[in-house]
Amino acid sequence: MPAAELARIDHERRQARVALVEGREPGITPVKYSEPAEHGAHKRGPGVEVGARNQGPAPKRIVTGYGFWIFLLSDFILFSGFYAAYAVLSHATAGGPTPGKLFNLRTVAIETAFLLISSFVCGMATLASNARNMLWTQIGYCVTGVLGLGFLILEFSEFGRMLAEGAGPGRSAFLSAFFALVGLHGLHVTVGLLWLGTMMAQFWAKGFRADVLRRGMCFALFWHALDIIWVGIFTNVYLLGTSP
Repeated sequence: MPAAELARIDHERRQARVALVEGREPGITPVKYSEPAEHGAHKRGPGVEVGARNQGPAPKRIVTGYGFWIFLLSDFILFSGFYAAYAVLSHATAGGPTPGKLFNLRTVAIETAFLLISSFVCGMATLASNARNMLWTQIGYCVTGVLGLGFLILEFSEFGRMLAEGAGPGRSAFLSAFFALVGLHGLHVTVGLLWLGTMMAQFWAKGFRADVLRRGMCFALFWHALDIIWVGIFTNVYLLGTSP
């Protein structure tokens, strides 16, 4: 084979190796290297940007929601202590009335329906506030407040009936634990209704400012958390308490 032909073949092989290394070989996708971003975008390998959509700290709404969930977790811990006390003392009736004789499941079911529906309406009000719709925001909050108030009226009427029958918190350890647990939840609902009133006023007076929307989000989380706690009370206190 002539020397010129050998030189040509050797040159083609060298070019093929270079093309393979550089990614120019047929069937191989070229590798692209992105330039470093000016404002903190991080790189993870060639051509991959990490953090392009997450530059800097998290939005204030996310930080506020995360912090409020931590507060709610502390509230759950508080209620878990009351749950534990009731579970231990639920049979300590001291010869007094038992749960089966005291609780009216029909009334409690209506209370539960009021609270669950109010939570749904509260969620709709939050969606309306995110959409900057003042009318439906106020309507949603108003319906939430009416249902929450109905829940409290039924709960206080139940307490009044029990007290009239001599089944007050001093009658037995069971009743002490019951009034403490259910009364604590009722206190939270009362605070929630007061908070709801302030939110309606703030939206009406200040509009859909970012800080007001964050407060509305925190209120919605609080109200939904009360629903979660009440479902536990309804199940463990009322349903299991009246079961044979």
